[in-house]
Amino acid sequence: MAAPYLASIPALRRAALLARWSPEALFSSGIVPGDKPILVRDFVRSALYDPNHGYFSKRSGPVGVLDSSIRFHQLEGRSAYMQYLDKLYKKHDIAWFTPVELFKPWYAYAIASSILRTANLSVPLKIYEIGGGSGTCAKCILDYMMLNAPPKVYNTMKYISVEISSSLAEKQLETVGEVRSHLSKFTAECRDATDKAGWGHKDPQPCWMLMLEVLDNLPHDLVYSPDQVSPWMEVWIEKVNGSSQASEVYKPLQDPLISRCVEITGMNEENVSVRDKLTFAAKGVLSKVLPKPRRAWLPTGCLKLLDTLHQALPSMSLIASDFSYLPDVSIPGDGAPLVSSKKDGKTLDHCNYLEAQGDADIFFPTDFWLLEQIDHDCSGFSKEQKNPGAFKPVKRRRTIILDSSAFMEEFGLPLKTRTKDGYNPLLDDFRNTKFYLSVPTHNKK
Repeated sequence: MAAPYLASIPALRRAALLARWSPEALFSSGIVPGDKPILVRDFVRSALYDPNHGYFSKRSGPVGVLDSSIRFHQLEGRSAYMQYLDKLYKKHDIAWFTPVELFKPWYAYAIASSILRTANLSVPLKIYEIGGGSGTCAKCILDYMMLNAPPKVYNTMKYISVEISSSLAEKQLETVGEVRSHLSKFTAECRDATDKAGWGHKDPQPCWMLMLEVLDNLPHDLVYSPDQVSPWMEVWIEKVNGSSQASEVYKPLQDPLISRCVEITGMNEENVSVRDKLTFAAKGVLSKVLPKPRRAWLPTGCLKLLDTLHQALPSMSLIASDFSYLPDVSIPGDGAPLVSSKKDGKTLDHCNYLEAQGDADIFFPTDFWLLEQIDHDCSGFSKEQKNPGAFKPVKRRRTIILDSSAFMEEFGLPLKTRTKDGYNPLLDDFRNTKFYLSVPTHNKK
């Protein structure tokens, strides 16, 4: 869960402060365990989620909770909103407010409306949420269903939060419990959503899966090539000569998850056109004269999660929202993350991802086209398209990608987040975020 205000609120623009890389503490801190080399995704996972050293484990309250909803109609305009928001951050002294929190209840209401409009209400409604933060989204969706859905839908529905942080799981129960009738419908399961064992037996019933600002914090891998034409290689992290310092090492592609992600992206596509072959040949000549190293970040954590979810919940519908773009990224590589820490009220951006030692957030932009490819691959839809008749009939996916303003115009109540002069921060300031909706349909064979 990264800070959505980073790109959307100029008044709170992050200071471009770059710290020197001090890798000596990587191994001694426990972020890089043991003496064996580890993949970059394992480093990212440990830096964020390690129960003893991880960012989300060490911070007691990185996600802010507003005491009450913002009354946008009482604010004069953009300047007044920025000033009000600045006061909120100083008052709460937290890392960020999520869109669900800033625009409660309207943001979650729009999500609930999209579910209610398209759900199969002939079966009990079941909603899963991964990384539910403080529980605001869960409570607001349950509120919406209680107020707007047929009584049978609300009375029989189940809302399951899958939360890796025990402290946040407790907070969610507290938030949802503000309405007593919600508690019988809500469960917080403290576990890793990517662990297949945690999902138990396959559930073929329809359900909804929510992932709001989750994809940006999922572990990624890094691949490297020394020039424009050489094959991609995996990046590993290891100690230098038995010391506590760390360095990158490069190995041929062998990890199944990385190799599969490379295949889905088409990074090593062999079936190229004549024009592409000529371009490739020109690059080969250029690479010998002016070699240019390449680095690319791969969403292997997303691939693992969606693979797990599609196997456990083959009839799930998915709603995900996240950043499609992050500004001022200084870490090299396509799809590189922002690594940001906060000290004494000031934000510090790091120029090396290895500086994240449990005290910094690591968040990535989401390539929504690639997300669709991964989603379809994990569901089996892509395999059927490439090899018709070679596989048993599988469910197809109907996918739509909308920017936040389009999603809110379609499913929400935009007037509720508009100021006196017509400025609407939800529609105007979140243009770098998108919604991904993926719904299964079934073959009629």
